[in-house]
Amino acid sequence: MSTADLAPAYIRAISPYLPGKPITELAREMGIPVESIVKLASNENPLGMSPLARAAVEKALIGVSGGIERYPDNFDLTRALAERYGLGMNQIVIGNGSNDVLDLAARVFLSPGRSSVFSRHAFAVYPLATMSAGAECIAVPAREFGHDLDAMRAAIRPDTRIVWIANPNNPTGNFLPYPQIKAFLQSLSPDVVVVLDEAYNEYLPPADRADTVAWLKDFPNLLITRTFSKVYGLAGLRIGYGLASAEVADLLNRVRQPFNANNLALAAAVAALDDHLFLAESYESNRRGMEQILAGLKRLGLSHIPSHGNFVTFKAGDAAGVNQRMLKQGVIVRPVANYGMPEHLRVTIGLERENDRFLEALEKALA
Repeated sequence: MSTADLAPAYIRAISPYLPGKPITELAREMGIPVESIVKLASNENPLGMSPLARAAVEKALIGVSGGIERYPDNFDLTRALAERYGLGMNQIVIGNGSNDVLDLAARVFLSPGRSSVFSRHAFAVYPLATMSAGAECIAVPAREFGHDLDAMRAAIRPDTRIVWIANPNNPTGNFLPYPQIKAFLQSLSPDVVVVLDEAYNEYLPPADRADTVAWLKDFPNLLITRTFSKVYGLAGLRIGYGLASAEVADLLNRVRQPFNANNLALAAAVAALDDHLFLAESYESNRRGMEQILAGLKRLGLSHIPSHGNFVTFKAGDAAGVNQRMLKQGVIVRPVANYGMPEHLRVTIGLERENDRFLEALEKALA
């Protein structure tokens, strides 16, 4: 018997999460200078972090009450989020990225003998979190690569405890109008928790947004997760949060690691919340970049999935081959074969020059 056999079978069955290829890894593999590589694979903000957040990080290093040698205190961020959303501080869950909150939800509500429901092409963390809790995954066939809420409702079993909904969805970019999600919530039994993953919420046009936080008053089985990794540009600091009823938040905070968010991340997040200028600049940069990428894909005769995030998933045919030929040119995008989409690639919206570089490399790779 191997030592690995001591782990439960459901742990040994997990396929690890595949992140976007790091710039340094490609540099080592291909011998390409780091500065000449363009990475558009992980939905990061090409503008970087907000100036206010950067200043807060620098200050936190030598804070008057101690710097990074002190254990973190998430009080300020919890209070800031509670004030921003009109919630009690006991309704906030701080995470090491929103992925952390997703995993907490699985640990609290799932176990062997239970199940969770998600769309086939939804975020890979949903099945990972489900399997790590020993529960069964119910992957529902997608409708035009997006969530089919009717099919997801029909797939719910008596042992189902979580339904995962990403809006907009990653990696496809699909968006569900919020009235449809609210109707879905109204149709469910309260013993099924709906995790509404809004990692890309800030990229939605204002007309498409909804005050989902207000829904918490009517749906105690709703958990909303959001992140500072995308539009706020803090992916490397790993900071996100969950919004829920006090009862649900209490359960998640019971299993949350005591110091799961570090001092620098907490300081940066508090400052980023108030950097409205940076948020507006990031939104506008993404809008322009999206137009640039879509025009280029059209020129190359490639179809894409309509996206409401900061990325576009497009059909490339021999996606693996196209990806490899782009890597040789120093351009990193994201293969999505592990999402059941072997003919597609996903590209993050970058700066204008990065988008140009991607389109040039793509054209050569296709040829």
